[in-house]
Amino acid sequence: MDALVSSVAMSAVDLSLMSPEYHDICLLCRHVRSVAEIASYLGIPLSVTRIIVADMAAEGLVHVYEPKNGDDPLDRRLLEKVLRGLNKL
Repeated sequence: MDALVSSVAMSAVDLSLMSPEYHDICLLCRHVRSVAEIASYLGIPLSVTRIIVADMAAEGLVHVYEPKNGDDPLDRRLLEKVLRGLNKL
């Protein structure tokens, strides 16, 4: 869910030969997106999206960037700063 996905160079890929889901994910991931974002934008269950993205990565259609083990996806300092800002409002 935290993994980030980006499309490979579009010139190397013939979009007309892809399934609709592959096509939509390639277009959507021109900008780096999380797997959760992809699922949300396309209205596909997260578990299904994860499988499709993994298949696409295996075929070389997308790059997947996994967070390192031990990386805190929610930086506590950032959250505290946001909370202080909200409290000031």
